[in-house]
Amino acid sequence: MSEWGSYYRGEGPEEEEEQEQQEEGAEAVADYKVSGRDSLIFLVDASKAMFESEEDEVTPFDMTIQCIRNVYTSKIISSDKDLLSVVFYGTEKNKNLADFKHIYVLQELDNPGAKRVLELDQYRGDKGQALFRETFGHNADYSLGEALWACSNLFSDVRIRLSHKRIMLFTNEDDPHANDSAKAKLARTRAGDLRDTGIILDLMHLKKPGGFDISLFYRDIINVAEDEDLGIQPEESGKLEHLRKKVRAKETKKRVLVRLNLYLNKDLSLSVGVYNLLQKAYKPYPVKLYRETNEPVKTKTRMFNGKTGSLLVPSDTKRAQTYGNRQIVLEKDETEELKRFDSPGLFLIGFKPLSMLKLHHHVRPSQFIYPEESVVSGSTTLFNALLMKCLEKEVMALCRYTTRRNTPPRFVALVPQEEEVDEQKVQIAPPGFHIIFLPYADDKRNVDFTEKVPASREQVDKMKEIIQKLRFRYRTDSFENPVLQQHFRNLEALALDMLEPEQAEDLTMPKNEEMNRRLGSLVEEFKQLVYPPDYNPDGKGVKRKQASDGQADKRPKVEISKDELRRHVQKGTLGKLTVPVLKDACRLYGLKGGGKKQELMDALTEYFNEH
Repeated sequence: MSEWGSYYRGEGPEEEEEQEQQEEGAEAVADYKVSGRDSLIFLVDASKAMFESEEDEVTPFDMTIQCIRNVYTSKIISSDKDLLSVVFYGTEKNKNLADFKHIYVLQELDNPGAKRVLELDQYRGDKGQALFRETFGHNADYSLGEALWACSNLFSDVRIRLSHKRIMLFTNEDDPHANDSAKAKLARTRAGDLRDTGIILDLMHLKKPGGFDISLFYRDIINVAEDEDLGIQPEESGKLEHLRKKVRAKETKKRVLVRLNLYLNKDLSLSVGVYNLLQKAYKPYPVKLYRETNEPVKTKTRMFNGKTGSLLVPSDTKRAQTYGNRQIVLEKDETEELKRFDSPGLFLIGFKPLSMLKLHHHVRPSQFIYPEESVVSGSTTLFNALLMKCLEKEVMALCRYTTRRNTPPRFVALVPQEEEVDEQKVQIAPPGFHIIFLPYADDKRNVDFTEKVPASREQVDKMKEIIQKLRFRYRTDSFENPVLQQHFRNLEALALDMLEPEQAEDLTMPKNEEMNRRLGSLVEEFKQLVYPPDYNPDGKGVKRKQASDGQADKRPKVEISKDELRRHVQKGTLGKLTVPVLKDACRLYGLKGGGKKQELMDALTEYFNEH
């Protein structure tokens, strides 16, 4: 398992500064249309039917509360700036700004926190449901239209900008106003108003005796986001995990990383949105607090003259690079100009067969592009035509890719992906192109391999049997990072006053018992074929002593002569040598050069200039 500290963003001040610069650059070009906070209201049916279950099954209400709690705890970890709210309808008591009957706002739109989670915990299980009946009661004479209106008021009362507004409706009643056409009409009208104001209304329908029929009422009520193809899930939720899966698919807005033009030539381009498919998860930065008041403290950095101790302002400093034992000083405008290599965009170079793309060409996680019709009209049509032709001819498009003005360009391969749907015609994979980042020549390394030890056909066949027995279907979403999971569970235990944190299961550990059961005697058979009879893997190896007449030569082995080093120093080409060679040279001449390449080069340069 990796060291605990290695999961923080940045191992030192320099790396943190570099990452902050990159993040600031990304925010500078972000589309302000999607800037702001996400907001989510859980609108929960509190009628008696939600508290009834068959035999020993979990009640729909208890399942809903557990699911909402799960969202709260995940939001605290992943995006604690989002706003969440819980509203009950069908209660005897009422609490809302418009004073609607039988509608109770338990929690207004605010950041998720430990107190809110503890409040939800009060209504879990049999005791919690009894407390709910005692505190709020039940009344079936509610109006769903008024409940939607109350949710709309909650969004309106928030003073900060909201980028994404969504209501999740939890119920197991498929026709709430079957005997009151006026209330049904009001609900449809309010749902239309929500749609017009950009508020997404999702149905999380739960198991009902006899089945839940969406067509009776909710098909006219629910509206989905423009970028969502899933629509209404036809299958009702009878299990907590199924409900959680539906909520997870809806709770987070899909945010575009950047919008760019894909230039097919000088006169023809289309607009695409770039999406991150994977984002490495880190532990959040620890917040520094003032010891006496626990208030967050701000850190400020100041630069001083090393000789006089006087305070330096930004205009007093410059940046320099050492080249050939000379300091090349650059002004601020020059350093900024060096960063601007090209204008942002994807520039088509040509096409190559997909078979030419190898596994070792994948140097970082891929991104995904999808047409943006709102920026350039006709982009979708042209994008689809390009995608169909690439799929038909089994080719990939090679492009020069620049995300921002201050980032260097990369060569990428656009790999086409066809749309995939399941048996119910629900989209599994969208149509589009994967952006595969290709390595430069400088990224490739020549590795010295040891001589191959030939294996007999019998040994190879036996190892094939072993591999075949140990094969399993790998899925990335089946393995969680155990360090991160335990870290957040520890924080959750402290925040919620638990006696001890829940232990996270380390799914990365091999299942030895299962492996031994599958393999049987194959391992022993393989050992007999490969190792000698007296081989003991647990025995300690005997170190071989080097025979020497005198004291062993402990001087480091240097692969380059002193004259060659001197010539490199004179020409300013020390940078072509590898770090191990530079370290050996420094040790040979008794120099303390540190661990960084530039420090080693400076030490050798100073030495040869003096000698």
